[in-house]
Amino acid sequence: MDLRLSDELEDLRVTVEAFARGEVAPVIGEHYARGEFPYDLVASMGRMGLFGLPFPEEYGGMGGDYVALCVAIEELARVDSSVAITLEAAVSLGAMPIFRFGTEQQKREWLPRLTSGEMVAAFGLTEPGGGTDAGATKTTAVLDGDEWVINGTKAFITNSGTAITGFVTVTAVTGTQEDGRKEISAILVPSGTPGLTVAPSYRKVGWDASDTHELSLVDVRVPAANLVGERGRGYAQFLQILDEGRIAIAALATGLAQGCVDESVRYAAQREAFGRPIGANQAVQFLVADMEVRAHTSRLAWRDAASRMSAGLPFKREAAIAKLHASEAAMDNARWATQVHGGYGFMIEFPVGRFYRDAKILEIGEGTSEVQRMLIARELGMTGA
Repeated sequence: MDLRLSDELEDLRVTVEAFARGEVAPVIGEHYARGEFPYDLVASMGRMGLFGLPFPEEYGGMGGDYVALCVAIEELARVDSSVAITLEAAVSLGAMPIFRFGTEQQKREWLPRLTSGEMVAAFGLTEPGGGTDAGATKTTAVLDGDEWVINGTKAFITNSGTAITGFVTVTAVTGTQEDGRKEISAILVPSGTPGLTVAPSYRKVGWDASDTHELSLVDVRVPAANLVGERGRGYAQFLQILDEGRIAIAALATGLAQGCVDESVRYAAQREAFGRPIGANQAVQFLVADMEVRAHTSRLAWRDAASRMSAGLPFKREAAIAKLHASEAAMDNARWATQVHGGYGFMIEFPVGRFYRDAKILEIGEGTSEVQRMLIARELGMTGA
């Protein structure tokens, strides 16, 4: 399998790289300092067509595939993870469930605004008492005539409280299956619906320019037609979305890992100690070489998984491998890039300071490292996995 980029994808990569270095890098530090969502950068990405990369032209998309999206995410994350996760979540968690499972009417109504970047959307799965255990969902939705009445709380929801957030798709218990298990469905709740309350933004360790909130739903009423996909299939649908999203998170983690290499090479050439650049010291060279190995291997892993997905081949195991390896590579590279930078690496004004703060969540979000190992073991057919 040839994992090199086509000429078209290489052109995309170069374009996004130029945008990240020319427009994101100069301003993102101030967005972090103020904890502000980068509306101007999001608008620019919309004009570039990044939010529409994997969607058909009939819905306003660019007619590309998931590989194209991941190429863009990686290049953004080489400079900043908040901007990268905004794109990743808007596409894989916001728009993709509508594209994969929505009715034609839902697609026509929502996708053109999502693919243009005019609007972002969110997915409300996680709850305060159940992260990995999504089957422990407590949010309920009851049909009352031709309306769903929804009650519950969602936690850590990305892109849920911006001025351009159009809706959140929430998972909710809609009944009980024949075997006694919860029937979980996905329902679209437009922003501003009475009873939907967006809590103040979280104060996070990293991703300070990314939008994340807790959501409260109290007697929220939406039309029965807002059901996304089949009733009772909400959990299964989201598992598919997670499989896809893990590839995108792996690409993001790869970008962060590569950004650590970029910054370390640059700094090691400039910083002098004892009369010569620190990059002339073999100890530093070996550190950076190991960082490059991690980033390169992570890139091969996500491109393999994305290529399999685009070809219609099974990719669950490969997605889990890519997400696990890339997220841990990002964390390792952030730690060693900080070491290369010494005291300056501990300053948030330096990119590696942000990288260090941003990296840890990659081992947690969209399935922890422990969950990825469990999935890989299960795919290998190990008993009890």
